[in-house]
Parts: sequence; C-alpha cells; structure tokens
Amino acid sequence: MVKIKKIFSLVLMVCIMTVTLVGCGSNKMVLNVYNWGDYIDESVLDDFEKETGIKVNYETFATNEDMYVKIKSGGTNYDVAIPSDYMISKMIKEDLLQPIDLNNITNFNLIGDEYKNLDFDADNKYSVPYMWGTLGVIYNTTMVDEKVDSWNILWDEKYADEILMVNSQRDSIGITLKKLGYSINSTDENELNMAKEELLKQKPLVLAYVGDEVKDMMVAEEAAIAVVWSGDAVTMMEQNPNLKYVVPKEGSNKWFDNMVIPKISEHKEEAEKFIDFMTKAETSLKNVDYIGYSTPNTKTFDMLDDEIKNDETAYPLEKTLENCEVLIDIGDSIKLYDKIWTEILAN
Repeated sequence: MVKIKKIFSLVLMVCIMTVTLVGCGSNKMVLNVYNWGDYIDESVLDDFEKETGIKVNYETFATNEDMYVKIKSGGTNYDVAIPSDYMISKMIKEDLLQPIDLNNITNFNLIGDEYKNLDFDADNKYSVPYMWGTLGVIYNTTMVDEKVDSWNILWDEKYADEILMVNSQRDSIGITLKKLGYSINSTDENELNMAKEELLKQKPLVLAYVGDEVKDMMVAEEAAIAVVWSGDAVTMMEQNPNLKYVVPKEGSNKWFDNMVIPKISEHKEEAEKFIDFMTKAETSLKNVDYIGYSTPNTKTFDMLDDEIKNDETAYPLEKTLENCEVLIDIGDSIKLYDKIWTEILAN
C-alpha cells in the first residue's frame, strides 16, 4: 500500500510538472505582425524568436485599405504593421499609431538619410523604413514587339485579354491620372471622372485585376503586360528572362513602406525589438534577397552584388524618378476614389 502511495505521488508530481511546463510554453510572449503578402523571408521570424524568445504570429493583407480597416476596427491587437506612405499619414492623423522610441531602434543609423523624415512622417516619429520602390509596367518581349515607354500600352486594343491591372484603387486610378497628365494625388472631380472614363474604356481589354498572383501569371506567360511593383518585377525577371520592366515616361508612384506600431498594441517594447531586428543589415539582406525589393538600409546595400546595385529596376536612375510622385493622404476625397473603383469593378 505504501509503495502504491509512493508511485501515485510520483506520478502526480510528474503530471503537475508537465502541466506547469506546458502552461509556461502556452504563456510565451506572442507578437502579432501584419504585413503585405509575400513580403518577408519567413525564416527571419524564426531567427527573431531564437534571439529574443518572442514568438511571432504573422498575418498578411492585400492592400493598404484592407490593413487600415482591420486595424481601425480593433478586431486584432496587431503589434507591428507595414503600411505605405499615404496610409501612414492617414493613420497618424486618426491617432491609430504609437510613437516609436528611436533610442530602442539601435540600427536606425543604418537607414539612408534620403529615406528618413519624409513628408508623411516628419522626424520618423511613428515609422521606420522597411522597403521602397516604384510602380510600373512589366511586359513579355516575345509578346510585345513595340517600344514600351508609356502607360498608353495598357489601352492598346492589340493586347485585349492580355493585360493585367493591379487590384488597387489608388494605384490604378493614379496611373490613369498620370496617363492623362494629372497628379497621381488629384482630388479634382473632373480629372477623376476623366480617369474613370479611361478605366471603363480599358476594362474590356483587361484579363484580370490582380494582386500577388500577377507574379506567377507573368512568369508563366499567361498575359503580355501587367502593372506591377518594382520588387515583384525583379523576382519575375529572374524567373523569366523574356520579361522587362519600365517606369513610363509620364511618371508613376515612388512609394515607401515603413514599419509602425498600432495604437492597439499592448506590447510596444517587444514591437520595438522586432523593428530593431528587422533593421539589422543581415536581416534586411535576407529579406531583400527573398522579395527583390529595394532596401533603404545603407549597410545592406553595400552587401549586395554589383549586379543588383546596378539594376535600374530595383535602384532607378534619378531621371527615371523625375516625374514620379509619392502618394499622399487625400482626406475625404478618398470617397470619390471608392465610388469610382466600385463602378469600374461592377461595370
């Protein structure tokens, strides 16, 4: 009987220790990170957990607008998000972001000065640069035989059902405004209505309005022409040498994606650790190698192969950027953009 009691006590102790250990495991700090689809080397998340003991719950979004709605609704307490320039400005105005203590971002000095203190976040009070690039046209040189240097190619009836447009209202309306000679940030109702008419004229020629799937489609030569971001173009051209990228002469969007801490985050200290980790030169290099986008990190840039440094798709010449603009928050005028985009997709 005594033996049985001892065995029972031993088993009970083991059970208690097991439950305790499992409980400790389940209480591990979890950081919720919200990013664009296919926009990180996910091994970086494992590296961060190994270094800090903080687990990352990683989710993705398709557009800035999707991200904004999710964070504003407060359904999930995201700790780090990676929106673009104009959306950062909007979120600052609406008090949706927490200030970042740059004293805790020890690698901030690696960020090039040209990527700091931009209009959408003067003094980098609320954001830290992640990647940058342009929006342009990628085309298959075996399917398109004329020179491509204008947005007009997207309206050429010769390429009916071979054109892929980006499923993003600010970008698709913006490039149409540029085609017409207007600002990508226009809030003029007449100019926007002209852009709408152009997009409605174009719609019968469009094979699809796409997101991340554009990469696979263009590599597989399912379309001749597409509107894409420069980093995606780099990746596509590596996989299919028939593809070429150009920023049209009318100008385009030069964009910046920065890391922010939403107001709803309850883990600011850990969020800043994550942002600091992401700005390490080695971490940044892993991400650049994986996604193909342009780094604002000077040390990472120095670590790149000369072929990449001299790639004008990733690192365009100044003359290429002369007519480019950064998207800004257009306030209540976004309602007109919403209306136009809804009409285009529904028509």
